[in-house]
Amino acid sequence: MTNEFPQVLTIAGSDSDGSAGMQADLHTFFIRKTYGMSVLVAAVAGNSYGIHAAETLPLAFIDQQFEALADDFKIKASKTGMLSDAALIGTVVKAYQTYDFGPLVVDPVITTKHGAQLLENEAFKALKQQLLPLATVATPNFFEAQLLTGRTIQSETDQAAAARDIQALGVQNVIVKGWHHQDDQQEVADYVLLADGSDFWLRHPYFDTTHINGTGDTLSATIAAEIAKGQSVANAIRIAHDVTTAAIASEIAVGHQFGPINHWAAQNID
Repeated sequence: MTNEFPQVLTIAGSDSDGSAGMQADLHTFFIRKTYGMSVLVAAVAGNSYGIHAAETLPLAFIDQQFEALADDFKIKASKTGMLSDAALIGTVVKAYQTYDFGPLVVDPVITTKHGAQLLENEAFKALKQQLLPLATVATPNFFEAQLLTGRTIQSETDQAAAARDIQALGVQNVIVKGWHHQDDQQEVADYVLLADGSDFWLRHPYFDTTHINGTGDTLSATIAAEIAKGQSVANAIRIAHDVTTAAIASEIAVGHQFGPINHWAAQNID
């Protein structure tokens, strides 16, 4: 049977050190036994110390990548990574409305893990008003959820309320990832709100490590991969949580400062 193997698309930038962005997505698609494809939207020159240069690809070339994939492949699910400006977000939205690339998982890359805002106001507005309403699943971190909702999250009740607010933007299913920066923290709690109104919490130990690059990419990429394989959204989210936790728990010695998570450690998660 031709063209039926689970095919998944990442719409993201290239991270030259391999720890995040498109590379982390493709690592994830591979360990989840799906065939990963990509629309490259940007590239950064970076290493474990930080990002030193970045370029966005021409929008016309990004359009051509979408068209080429749509002409040949049967993509069952997709995910977005960082989309740096409003014009780029508009290009991605238009392509997604034109072609059938399956359910969309939006990793709304608005801030760093430490809360520093990455998007200018126009890009933030485009992401919130144009891209998020297309999302089958959105996976904001703690800080992104606060920015998207205007809420200050100080409790699990606040976290759940933020998820409801994000769902009201048009997102079907929402994961609001928990805070994970307190010195004495033992646990991280992620809240999941599904399209039918049901919800649940996913909890995992807090790992005191600098090797966390690519955690958000891996979570969202696993969700997309599992949806492409036919899992329900709820099961895809649970599997993604377990995969990401396993990848964080087993460090690999790569780089001198902020390192990647370990996808090999997560490749046998059921």
